Amino acid sequence: MHPVWDLPTRVFHWLLVLCVVLAWWSAEFERYDWHEWVGYALIVLVVTRLVWGLVGSVHARFSDFIAGPKRIAAYLRGEGSPTPGHNPLGGWSVVALLALLLLQAVSGLFNSDDVLFSGPLYYAADSGFRDLMGSIHDLAFNVLLGLVALHVLVVCYHQFRKRDGMITAMIRGAAAGRQGRAAPVAAWKALLLALLVAGLLWLGLEQAPQPQPLW
Repeated sequence: MHPVWDLPTRVFHWLLVLCVVLAWWSAEFERYDWHEWVGYALIVLVVTRLVWGLVGSVHARFSDFIAGPKRIAAYLRGEGSPTPGHNPLGGWSVVALLALLLLQAVSGLFNSDDVLFSGPLYYAADSGFRDLMGSIHDLAFNVLLGLVALHVLVVCYHQFRKRDGMITAMIRGAAAGRQGRAAPVAAWKALLLALLVAGLLWLGLEQAPQPQPLW
């Protein structure tokens, strides 16, 4: 029996949950040292997931669960999902969540609390762009909270009302009636990919302009 969700996809999912909680906590309690590192982690996780969606295991790939209007309409008519992974609506919710998370994290690179903390790209942009990124950072997080709440409600509905093992599969990899159709890609490739993304992010941020000395 093959897993419908490979190990890298499951680890990514739960690390993402942890990062969103930590991002909220660190901003709420002004722990900007934590907030900064959580932002870096989110960028690495999301970019890795985007690439894994192209080269990873079959049910982790966007081609497996991104559906066009006809498939979405068929699903809404009750014809079921063509894949044991994300259904046609769930697939687009994944894309929306990933896009918002990336927008949230990248916009935070330009933020400052005007006292002790400045993001690594704060001095790479003019004040107008920094203000725009600050507004996007606040707005994206509010929209993200709404999508996360909707996501949790839908997942709980599938797990406890429809009993299709959606949460179980995201923990164990598979569930009754929800198994994969092909062997997963080796997990070490995802780890190597994440390390490469982290290295490129560090290298890029190292080139960012620094504040001019005051004397």
